[in-house]
Amino acid sequence: MPGIDRTLLLLCSFGFLSSLRPSEPFLTAYLMGPDHNLTETQVVNEIYPIWTYSYLVLLFPIFLATDYLRYKPILILQAASLVVTYVMLLSAQGVLAMQLLEFFFGLATASEVAYYSYIYSVVEPAHYQRVTGYCRSITLFGSAAGSLTGQLLLSVAKVRIVHLVIITLTTAAVASVAPWFLPMPKRSLFFHKSPGAAVDKQRSSSTALLEKAEDPESKLPPSSQDVSTISSSPETGGPSSGLVEVFKVLFADFLKCYRCPSLLSWSLWWALATCGYFQVINYAQVLWENVRPSQDYEIYNGYVETLATLLGALAALLVGYLPVCWALWGELVLCVLSLLMAGCVFAMDTVRNIWLCYISYVLFRAIYMLLITVATYQIAASLNMQRYALVFGVNTFMALLLQSLLTVVVVDSAGLGLDVFPQFLIYGGYFAVISVVFLVAGLWKLASRRRSKQEEEVLSNSRPETESDCSPAR
Repeated sequence: MPGIDRTLLLLCSFGFLSSLRPSEPFLTAYLMGPDHNLTETQVVNEIYPIWTYSYLVLLFPIFLATDYLRYKPILILQAASLVVTYVMLLSAQGVLAMQLLEFFFGLATASEVAYYSYIYSVVEPAHYQRVTGYCRSITLFGSAAGSLTGQLLLSVAKVRIVHLVIITLTTAAVASVAPWFLPMPKRSLFFHKSPGAAVDKQRSSSTALLEKAEDPESKLPPSSQDVSTISSSPETGGPSSGLVEVFKVLFADFLKCYRCPSLLSWSLWWALATCGYFQVINYAQVLWENVRPSQDYEIYNGYVETLATLLGALAALLVGYLPVCWALWGELVLCVLSLLMAGCVFAMDTVRNIWLCYISYVLFRAIYMLLITVATYQIAASLNMQRYALVFGVNTFMALLLQSLLTVVVVDSAGLGLDVFPQFLIYGGYFAVISVVFLVAGLWKLASRRRSKQEEEVLSNSRPETESDCSPAR
């Protein structure tokens, strides 16, 4: 498949170069340094929250536009947004300009859905696992390589952070060329679906459901109307009618999916933990800047981000080798590891030692990557491709909604506008609450299973007696 290989090469090149951002680990130091001279209050309480709000507002419209426009235009939009972001970071000044920069970065982040879904429109389902591995691993490798490059240039070559911004802008500009040469897909998930592909998808979905028939917790009732049959063909009454049908089927599938207790449990953790994870990684650099100011000491944020990314990827790879019965012990494992994440955040907040902050941050990210990979697998195992997109989109949207509420109350100057140390105290307590929630859920599940077994034993013991009592006398 030379055409597919060329497409995959272009897509991976775009993913690698757009993730290669040497300036990323030093963004806070750059904004608060001599190049911008912004205060901590301006950066934390007025600028950074705009990314959260933009991501939340743009996520669902971009999700629909990605499918309706068939991916490629949104990939181009993502590339252009990244270029605009770093042009503004390099040349613009002032709080308002940086807020606009955060909006464009939120647009680029929301548009990542096109990158992760484009390849599914041009390859056969048999190759999904391989191409997904390629696309996701290349972005992680690009992120790690960018962080390491930035740190080496800063520590060894003694370049200024502004030069790292120039390099990041250059890689973003080069990356923006690749999407223009990608082929335009003829089909998409919801709006543009060929009838033959729809039949194949329904057949493969039915087969997958039959294979899971022995697992009552992961099995979902088949949808009465498959999303793959929706298109903007004349029979549907045009694009507006197709959009209405998409909403109807998405809502119907939403109700069916979240009736599954196991899926609901993992989705709840996904939304709650991702909200806290975003907050910690968004403001970790500010905390480090307070513990060890970059104006007075050499900082090692790049090494930390590189190690955190690589360990997170390794943790994700180890998921398949963990001897855990997730169906039985999943909630209790989430409880214990969420509590450990809370401990990492509390350690970063209270000890005020930069090396302990770095170690806690790396451990925090590794645990999250481990658990989010487990959650992804547990959710995807009970879903076909259409519901996979729906459930993951809803989970991410709920995480961003919770994060926006947390940002408004805790971070934004319109709310409490707290300093970074009280913020991290709250984030640590937040993960402790998540731990308590899943402790209760885990104990309730164990108690329910034990009660069910006892009832089965009683029934099995009483059945022979009943049969002997009712048997006719000879």
